[in-house]
Amino acid sequence: MAQAKTLIQATLGAQSLGAKVLIVLGGSVLIALGAQVSVPMLPVPMTLQTLAVLLVGLTAGSRLGGSAVLAYLGQGAMGLPVFAGGAFGLAPLMGPTAGFLWGFVALAFAAGWLVESGLARGIWRTLAGLLAISAALYVPGLLWLTAVTPLDLARAAQVGMVPFLLGDAVKALIAALIVSGGWAALSARRS
Repeated sequence: MAQAKTLIQATLGAQSLGAKVLIVLGGSVLIALGAQVSVPMLPVPMTLQTLAVLLVGLTAGSRLGGSAVLAYLGQGAMGLPVFAGGAFGLAPLMGPTAGFLWGFVALAFAAGWLVESGLARGIWRTLAGLLAISAALYVPGLLWLTAVTPLDLARAAQVGMVPFLLGDAVKALIAALIVSGGWAALSARRS
């Protein structure tokens, strides 16, 4: 058997279609729970969604991680209160935070790709990769924020990026520690 590339592959082995559906749904639930841990800030609240998205991508891989975020967005669009503060419907998917919400798909995919490509091995390499892809999330987030509000790019960065930089770095570190610890525990269990 080829070496597993993600924690879920290493833990569960080959996955049936049913198992993949459960992984996607489980990932979407984790993201929804992370969204409910929220510090209200305008126009973008601070949540644990980013941490959850990183963990889902790192553990499930690029395709299943990205699919979990799409499922999460779909659940919110269908009326489930999964967005920050229990929000739901189409408004969050078109409002000031929409660039970040849609950017989460790429963030989860990129986190999974880091693992699948072998770039995310060990705490420090994983952290470096997570910091880079977390920073890239600000591109769609800020561009959309400037498109739907009267903010120019500088002011959008002041309210939609600067207050979140330290928190996102801490979330990236926590994700790197959790996933590296998961690999270490799995390795110890097998020896």
